[in-house]
Amino acid sequence: MPVRVVYMSTPSFGIPTLRLLAKDRRFQVAGVVTQPDKPAGRGLRLSAPPIKRAALDLGLPLLQPASLRTLEAFAAISALQPDLIAVAAYGQWIPENIFNLPPRRSLNLHPSLLPRHRGAAPVLSAILAGDDCVGLSVLFVEDEMDAGDLLAQVSVPVHAEDTTASLMMRLAEIGAPFYVETLAAWAAGEITPKPQELAQSTWIDRLQKDAGRVDWSLPAAEVARRCRAFSPWPGLFTSFAGRRLLIHCVTPFPLLAGFQAPAGTVWSAGGEVLVATGDGALRLDSVQLAGRRRLPSAEFARGQRAFVGARLG
Repeated sequence: MPVRVVYMSTPSFGIPTLRLLAKDRRFQVAGVVTQPDKPAGRGLRLSAPPIKRAALDLGLPLLQPASLRTLEAFAAISALQPDLIAVAAYGQWIPENIFNLPPRRSLNLHPSLLPRHRGAAPVLSAILAGDDCVGLSVLFVEDEMDAGDLLAQVSVPVHAEDTTASLMMRLAEIGAPFYVETLAAWAAGEITPKPQELAQSTWIDRLQKDAGRVDWSLPAAEVARRCRAFSPWPGLFTSFAGRRLLIHCVTPFPLLAGFQAPAGTVWSAGGEVLVATGDGALRLDSVQLAGRRRLPSAEFARGQRAFVGARLG
């Protein structure tokens, strides 16, 4: 008999796993639980979560409770009679009466090598920390976030050009077969879970939008990591001529010997647009003034004559 799985996920990160589960004969996806449609865009029209669209394409039963803490949500999930619950970036707190509901428990796919980078933004946190590798962990869902015993882990290298968006896409593709095989092995009784070394854990909370504001007094290498980590959200930004300037791509750049300028000062050298930081300089590769389109920085500087020589922020 196939293992009945209730799959809980919301963003596109969970789509590869859902598609793989849906065609794996060892499993039967009894239902998909995702968050409600939310207003999005300038018109604030209701937008369906990516997982909802994938579930409907696959013809799978779908639940979108506003909260899992209600008796209605518990009853609806109980009626699906899951053998286990698989979670991948669901985005809501899962109460104990639900995560303890299935006989084979509830398992979560977390995009970090736990106990490192527990919390809401593990990939962003890994890039900010300058980690050479990230990874994926499968663990029990417990009443403390990302603290459950580990069933399996896999390491994934961080490339120099990786952003949070690109790394999450790669982790989603790698994570699908890794997660599905772990679920199968757990259901077959082939895994002995291991407790985490929680004393070694690191944590990151949800970021506020203003976290993307550039502090030009930081070293160039750290600002560059923030640019990659904050893509696509909250984005890296500063101010120029009283308007928000989004900074899409930067590259650390060696300062000329003897060059001195206050942090945030823009200058041009050899056709490159550079900004002084607290330690070294950054080459601005592409920028976007609020309300305008994204441009290569040299083209932006030609259209904004006051840009070179300005002090950003």
